Amino acid sequence: MDLLLESMKMDWPVLTPIFICSVLVIAVAINKLIYYRKNERNIGEFIQSLQKALAKNNIGAAQRISVQLGGIISEMVDEGLRIYTEQRSGFSRAYDISSSLATRKLEKGLNILGTIGGVAPFLGLFGTVVRILYTFQDLAVQGNQSAAVATGIASALIATAFGLGVAIIAVILYNYFQSVVTRFESDFKLIKLVFLSFIDSDEEVKMADAGTISL
Repeated sequence: MDLLLESMKMDWPVLTPIFICSVLVIAVAINKLIYYRKNERNIGEFIQSLQKALAKNNIGAAQRISVQLGGIISEMVDEGLRIYTEQRSGFSRAYDISSSLATRKLEKGLNILGTIGGVAPFLGLFGTVVRILYTFQDLAVQGNQSAAVATGIASALIATAFGLGVAIIAVILYNYFQSVVTRFESDFKLIKLVFLSFIDSDEEVKMADAGTISL
């Protein structure tokens, strides 16, 4: 503990950036956890209800079901319903645009974790190099003292350990949050397939009717 306090006292200029990175990691992690939990939904039963409403062509019922669901999934369903009623021929492209925008919301801030995961080890290494250089400078002035060398090197390695610790946590969180975003994207695709299934069935019915008329 004394060594840690001494290191913080002597090397605070190089440890400060790593400390700032750690604060950013915590802030982003809390923000994303709250946001994802707020928008997380089990859409199994919802999909069945949506299919029943679309099968009856009851857009109002589908909208009410979407409102009850809430969250970003509800936003995508509302967007899907809008496109479904206004421009079915270009549904896939229009929905994909909205889906990409929603994914950007989900990924907002994750680049901070990715950057810190890559930079923090180098900040720690920089702090270690700086402390070792100061240790050698002190040895040149004071003479060969093994205790001073050991203390200086131990103090220097604290910066590396701190940087690696922050980087490891940042990478773990980044990968976890990316998996959460992937699950949301899967839900978006599932909703898209539900709408496309009814659009395709309507087109098949129209083609069958046209064939019957021609006969």
